[in-house]
Amino acid sequence: MPLFRQLEPTPEREHQRKNKRKNEWTEDEDEPSTLIGLCLQSLAENMKEMWAKDYTQKYMDQYFFRYIMGPFSSLLDECYLCLLCILSSRHLLTRAALHLLLLPQLSSLSLTSACSLVNANLCSLIQIRCQNLQSLDLSGAQNISASVLCELLGSQSHLRSLSLAGILCDQRVISVVCRQCPKLKHLDVSRCLHLTPAGLLPLSYQEPLVKNANISSLLALDIGLAENERDAVAAVAFLLLSLPGLQRLAMEGLGQACALIQNKQFEVTEEFSSREGVPLLKDMWAKRTQEDHLKDSSLLSTDREESFTLEGKIDEYLSESQTDASDSTDINEWTRTSGEGCEKDGCRSRACNGRDSVTTSLRDVQGLSLDTSEAVGKVCPELRVLSLDCLQNNVDDNVDSFEQAAVLARGLGTFSGQLSCLSLQFAGLLSELVPALKAAGSHLLSLTLEGIKADGHIPFLELIHACPRLTSLTVHLDPPRNNLNEEEEEGEDEGLLSNLPCIPHLRSLTLNFSLDERHLKPALCWKSLKGVLWALLRGASLLQKLSLIAVPCRLDPVFKLVLNHRAKPLGALDSAPLHCLRSASLNRSDISMETVIHTVNTCRRLSHLDLSGCWALTLSNITKLQCKAKRRRHTLQITWT
Repeated sequence: MPLFRQLEPTPEREHQRKNKRKNEWTEDEDEPSTLIGLCLQSLAENMKEMWAKDYTQKYMDQYFFRYIMGPFSSLLDECYLCLLCILSSRHLLTRAALHLLLLPQLSSLSLTSACSLVNANLCSLIQIRCQNLQSLDLSGAQNISASVLCELLGSQSHLRSLSLAGILCDQRVISVVCRQCPKLKHLDVSRCLHLTPAGLLPLSYQEPLVKNANISSLLALDIGLAENERDAVAAVAFLLLSLPGLQRLAMEGLGQACALIQNKQFEVTEEFSSREGVPLLKDMWAKRTQEDHLKDSSLLSTDREESFTLEGKIDEYLSESQTDASDSTDINEWTRTSGEGCEKDGCRSRACNGRDSVTTSLRDVQGLSLDTSEAVGKVCPELRVLSLDCLQNNVDDNVDSFEQAAVLARGLGTFSGQLSCLSLQFAGLLSELVPALKAAGSHLLSLTLEGIKADGHIPFLELIHACPRLTSLTVHLDPPRNNLNEEEEEGEDEGLLSNLPCIPHLRSLTLNFSLDERHLKPALCWKSLKGVLWALLRGASLLQKLSLIAVPCRLDPVFKLVLNHRAKPLGALDSAPLHCLRSASLNRSDISMETVIHTVNTCRRLSHLDLSGCWALTLSNITKLQCKAKRRRHTLQITWT
């Protein structure tokens, strides 16, 4: 008998359900919105003590069931997937629960939260029962061998997404994936130390010729080392030329491969091609150039046909009866569209006539070094997401960080106005990095900075001003070594506060200040950081996730100013401060119990609060806070050590 009964779906109900999902971010994530959601949460909480317990005691080690017909097999697909997600997110998946829930209708399976349970027996169950999987994530499952993986993946012909990060994956597994998973679009083999860059070549070419042209996302950072660095670069270049649909790529040597293609230095890869039994890179380049020529010619021909059709429509229309004012408007619109088509034709004609290089469809790249950014910009003109490691250029201690920042600014200038996500590792002052962030343009939605050294609050405010559209900001930085000789801004001066910049649509903020493990608490040496924190917190009314780690200033005056003062930064939304906050981590920061209680009472949607290492709080404080949290309408999980 089914656990739940639901009306047959209709187009109207389907439309309402989709609209509801679009607006889910405004609802509390921990609050179920339907009776079905409540039932599934209750089912998940009782899984271990009732369903899994009975199966463990009576069946699990005594029998091997090819299929299990029971209450879970009667669940609707949507309820079934929701139950799995709840169990996984709450770390409630057990071996018995997995045995009960591995059913033929399963289309998505992620075992990252229970990777220690994944073994050869469980893989055989997945292979037998779940042959309709479209997404499979086995990241971190180190208890299964490459041969077991080959057997499992040999039965998954419907896979579109596969994550094998950090497991014993090698070239044999990649070959099986190419033969048996023709619909695969996303592959993650990061941290697979038994897999070399050359081991990925079957994705694009093997004998007999099998080409997985559907691959659009490939993540392969920190995999096994090649025989030499040149081989790794050649392998990446081969993948770039042979997989035209690739839009996301994360591999070491990607920047050097783009430079190799841009400069046509194919002769250095001939030995690699001969050893691996793949075509010469210069032949691959010529083939790709020819394909691009044909594609351009096809587009040009299509546009010309559309242009001729438009001209025919205009002639036909003019030959008809009297034309009134509205008709003239229509003709002008046709003419304008036709003109745009002609301009497009001219651009494509120039592209066809002057094409002497290959460009890729990559929009998201990781694993680049600073000295290759220019070549990457030419080979990947549609780039939207960029991850740069400037530390690779700091092998020589004599490298000037200011000069490096100038080079970075020039490199990011080539992507001005087109980047939406940027990640930088830079060992220099924040003030030196600000010009590079301005060069990247104001369209950034996500920014991650690592290795930065703090040198005052002014560069921080300039960063905020340079990136006003951010929805996610993550900064890992070293605090000032000495007390900064800066006067603390007057917190009550409404005029000064109202002129500070803000990031109004910020939803995730992480400021992680490095702290020597020998010290229990940071030195409170940066009083002027208070104004920066106020501008970030008060100006981000939509903030949902906050992480302030080892902050080198007191947080009491910051939260008091954010929650109590009526002023707001320039351009902030007309909303209450922190009213959307769901998760807050204030590890190793100076904050009092009074401020914590005030914050919890104000942020009514807060569901997780991490106060680990907050030395001003005691066990009695946390006990008192937990008692107060039990009386809240929304559950609050408190972490403190």
